[in-house]
Amino acid sequence: MAINTDILKALVKDELARMADARVTNHIRSLLIEPNPVLRDWDYGEKGQQYVCWTVLEDHASKTGIAYCKSGFGPRAPWGLIWLEDSSIGMDSSWFRTFLQAYFESAAASLPIWRVFKTEPSGVHLPITAEGGWNETWKQVMEKRREDQISRYDCDTSIVFERE
Repeated sequence: MAINTDILKALVKDELARMADARVTNHIRSLLIEPNPVLRDWDYGEKGQQYVCWTVLEDHASKTGIAYCKSGFGPRAPWGLIWLEDSSIGMDSSWFRTFLQAYFESAAASLPIWRVFKTEPSGVHLPITAEGGWNETWKQVMEKRREDQISRYDCDTSIVFERE
């Protein structure tokens, strides 16, 4: 299947239709752009090798975006976080199976949706704070890690979306 603007819009629209949190869908919609193809450097192949990546979201505040690329890390992980001012496809850890996975890993997820989670010895992942901003929540995570070096504390969101 050849990728084009209409197909990409439909893929994003399909994922947004499954997102119940209006804060997230409104934020994403405010950052979406008309999908456009950009040649990006593939740093893992021959010198000068490039692939077409379709930019679909731009967050100018963080200078990051989300792109779709069937080559490189795709088709397994076709949605990637990119730097808007760089021509590289980037690292494998920045590419995901779904658009929403990329969004929640990006600087574009600047909404106050983050919480401190404690992982119980049983493996249960429980939120222990109210929602807040990314930086504030990470400060709380680090404080909890200093206070309790036996338990595990992480920054995450309670928003339901397909995760790997």
